[in-house]
Amino acid sequence: MYPTAAQVYGGGVFWPRWSWAASATPTAALDDWPPPDLTSRHAGRERVVDALFVVVAVALGALFLSPELHDNPNPWSTTQIVVDVGGGVLACASLWWRRRWPVGVALFCLLAGTVSSSATPAGLVALSSLAVLRPARPTVLVSLLWVPSLLAFAFYSSTTGPVAVVAFVMPLVLAASGWGMFIRARRQLLLSLRERALRAEADQELHEEQARVAERTRIAREMHDVLAHRISLMALHAGGLELRSDLPPAEIQKTAALLRSTAGQALEELRSVIGVLREDVGHDPVDVAPQPTVRDIGRLVEETRSAGTDIDFEMDVEHVDDVPSPLGRDAYRIVQEALTNIGKHAHGAAARVRVTGTPSDGLHITVRNEQRVPAHSASTLPGAGAGLLGLRERVALAGGTLVLGPDGSGDFVVEANLTWPL
Repeated sequence: MYPTAAQVYGGGVFWPRWSWAASATPTAALDDWPPPDLTSRHAGRERVVDALFVVVAVALGALFLSPELHDNPNPWSTTQIVVDVGGGVLACASLWWRRRWPVGVALFCLLAGTVSSSATPAGLVALSSLAVLRPARPTVLVSLLWVPSLLAFAFYSSTTGPVAVVAFVMPLVLAASGWGMFIRARRQLLLSLRERALRAEADQELHEEQARVAERTRIAREMHDVLAHRISLMALHAGGLELRSDLPPAEIQKTAALLRSTAGQALEELRSVIGVLREDVGHDPVDVAPQPTVRDIGRLVEETRSAGTDIDFEMDVEHVDDVPSPLGRDAYRIVQEALTNIGKHAHGAAARVRVTGTPSDGLHITVRNEQRVPAHSASTLPGAGAGLLGLRERVALAGGTLVLGPDGSGDFVVEANLTWPL
């Protein structure tokens, strides 16, 4: 049994260090290859190639032996002819295992060549296979051993001299080893290119996956920022109607109008987000609502006041109309999330909103409210902490700093400092 070419040259094979002791060990054991599937089409093709090499080696061996049998002034004895033919047959037969034991087969053919001229072609084939399957060191060593082997054959045979046999065979040895090294280098180059392509494909898939995760995170943050505040206001208005069933019709009508207006604004902002999501999938463009700015913070505070929250609001921003759109949107979302959390967890508590800034100092946002013990009731609005996480991500992406939590006075404070891009 011998490994298939896919197992020998498959991606990521690291060639082991060669030693003379390894010549007696099968290649499969050295490299820990899995058993080959000899029923596969590829393995069948390899068997055909191996059989073809054996046939070619036999034919060439007969040509190498022919001069020794014809027109020779010093003919060989019958014993020498039998030994030569036997050595050549064994050397050619050993080529069947050249993939599994490349070093051992090359050495065996080399030894057979010391007493058999017909083993020379098989030795060249084995040497070329060794150069393909193993690093350069064993190939060079086996190639150098051909010199004493040829000299030994010249001493054994009375039909040729040492200079002639070395001058005739050694160029063939160098050609066989050089061709094998070339094939090995080419296959390693192809493996390297294939590995690079696979690595680039894997890196591309990883990059795409990271981009998808980042996009999902951005969408989740935008959806939360857009809808959480509006839906919280609607829930607070609806809760007021539920608790105050004795409200006069005018107040009920006013609250219902606020609910309708808030729901309409929520739908409009949701439509804006959906329009952004549909821009890159070939759909018709959807009109996107204007993004909020710093000036819209005042309107946001008024909407929250109408839901029953007492807010002290102050904004002192130099050149407010020159605030960059991304900076204004981030400031609006920070105040929006802070007021949403006040409505959820400290409804009715007094709050204070301060927005100040200059182009040189950046934008400073502070939202402060009294902390209250939450009432565990059915009307409590749910929260999963995604809003504060989204705030941290938004401020980090903007290159700012965010501090939130209770201060020494017992108030809960959300404080953000954003860089004003020039």
